[in-house]
Amino acid sequence: MARAVMLQGTGSDVGKSVLVAGLCRAARKRGLAVRPFKPQNMSNNAAVAAIPGQAGAGEIGRAQWLQALACGVEPTVHMNPVLLKPQTDIGSQVVVQGKMAGEARARDYQALKPKLMEAVLDSWSRVGEGADLVIVEGAGSPAEINLRSRDIANMGFATRADVPVVLVGDIDRGGVIASLAGTHLILPDEDRRMVAGYIINKFRGDVSLFDEGIKAIDGFTGWRCFGVVPWLDAAARLPSEDSVVLERLAKGEKRALKVAVPMLSRIANFDDLDPLRAEPQVEVVFVPPGDPLPTDAGLVVIPGSKSTIGDLLRFRENGWDRDLAAHVKRGGHVVGLCGGFQMLGRTVHDPHGIEGGAAEAPGLGLLDVETAMEPEKTVRQVTASSVPFGLPLAGYEIHLGRTFGPDCARPATLINGVEDGAVSADGKVFGTYLHGLFGADAFRAKFLESLGVKGGGIDYRQGVEDALDRIAAQLEEHLDCEAIFSLAR
Repeated sequence: MARAVMLQGTGSDVGKSVLVAGLCRAARKRGLAVRPFKPQNMSNNAAVAAIPGQAGAGEIGRAQWLQALACGVEPTVHMNPVLLKPQTDIGSQVVVQGKMAGEARARDYQALKPKLMEAVLDSWSRVGEGADLVIVEGAGSPAEINLRSRDIANMGFATRADVPVVLVGDIDRGGVIASLAGTHLILPDEDRRMVAGYIINKFRGDVSLFDEGIKAIDGFTGWRCFGVVPWLDAAARLPSEDSVVLERLAKGEKRALKVAVPMLSRIANFDDLDPLRAEPQVEVVFVPPGDPLPTDAGLVVIPGSKSTIGDLLRFRENGWDRDLAAHVKRGGHVVGLCGGFQMLGRTVHDPHGIEGGAAEAPGLGLLDVETAMEPEKTVRQVTASSVPFGLPLAGYEIHLGRTFGPDCARPATLINGVEDGAVSADGKVFGTYLHGLFGADAFRAKFLESLGVKGGGIDYRQGVEDALDRIAAQLEEHLDCEAIFSLAR
């Protein structure tokens, strides 16, 4: 086994994913062969990853895909053996070692955990092969002691695998001293012994002003402070995984083209919009439920969804169907990605009850197609091209369902040489199953040009690499990385 260290948080969205990615890149720059690992993740932002020793591919959380990129290695399903993809408020699709294993309600999922721990430990035995170091990311908080007896994501894993833990506290949200001291107070002795120290994250201003805070935490816990990390501006250039960030993306800056993205209840893979957000002439606004689609938007993008029919029904409840019809009548453009593509058609059928709700729902009627949900999921990395622009694309597919109808005679893309998607007769509405569409720099520039906006000149993928380098450099400056890496055992 490779040596390992684990970052756990005092809560969700404290910045663990970015810190793990930054530490992975820092370790790589030191010449270490490093790998990421997250036992259990909950996210509808999934990525395609290899299944070692098998043909085909599986799903992992987008954050682990990014962390693998930081390590300079191909992502594998063993980097995130359990992925939960929420479909309702109380139930999720369960993906184990990359493959869909069924659905489970929250209470039922707790009973599954002992069996899932077997998959976690199996992947754990594989992920570090050939590596010097594995950096593990927890989920939520170890202070959720009501879930401790069956935990596989935090201390349940750390104690079984004997991995030392560094806690991450988010000072930007306030109460960081209480969060760390409170975690120390309520952890059982076995778990408390696993904690080697902590990191203060997202600090703004003069770090010396927190010196007394560090002394207070030391007095309450006796834990070592490994450093205070400033607000990392470069993190905004990285793909986001947690839907918590969508609240911060609901506000944009006035630019030449406004792109409106309805914030679906089960929105999936919304990092598809990141390359557009990076364009200086493009303002991307995620529209929360209850707010109308902005009338000054030139483009509406309907993103992926983990529950197409459910989100289609809520789309109408919000009145977005009327807003979208008015947008099209004004001459606006519409793009549907994956589940968003399915919504643009006449009807979505779910005869097998795969999504667990209504068996059928009328679509938005902007494309003359319909979709039938099918049990077998398509998960693969692909090469593609844009049919209207004749330019290369690259990305991946993760979807259930097959879409067909007259408008498919005008495909939006070719995926692995096969026609995909559909384009309306006037060319202003199109949909595709291809995730990563806007990540192709030449296509993105040409597409924006067709909307009357100057785009291009941006190497999006290189921008992500540069951001990882910048974050790694800042962590080396503000953290005792040597001490953190030396903890690993």
